[in-house]
Amino acid sequence: MILTIFQWLSRLFLAGVFFYSGYIKIREPLQFAVALSGYQLIPESLILPIATYFPWIEILLGIAILIGWKLRYFAAGATALLLFFSLLLAITYLRGIDANCGCFSFDDPITPLTILRDGLIVIPAIYLLLEGRIRMRFKP
Repeated sequence: MILTIFQWLSRLFLAGVFFYSGYIKIREPLQFAVALSGYQLIPESLILPIATYFPWIEILLGIAILIGWKLRYFAAGATALLLFFSLLLAITYLRGIDANCGCFSFDDPITPLTILRDGLIVIPAIYLLLEGRIRMRFKP
């Protein structure tokens, strides 16, 4: 019972994160492109295509997690994506680049707190990825 509740809370939380994050970026694709450019890690030729299409991937990922379709696979995708985001933020910060995160707003500079926040968001995704194994361990 408690695992089912935790699964639903994780799904709702992650879906909300991906919906909101995607929505912000869809509303302001040029601002998202500026944020991506600020990382100084992405080739300039890819910035606009990523800024245009990636937010839709985030929204679709949120929908898939919310409805639970192929949940383990989409949780794996969410986990990989969130870890990748955290790594990009950490690399940018450690390089001393003053950049904007662009995750949930376009006025969110990359700081250790931003990296920690994004790193913690991965916990529900990891739980959903490993949930089947966790349930087997706690099966009566």
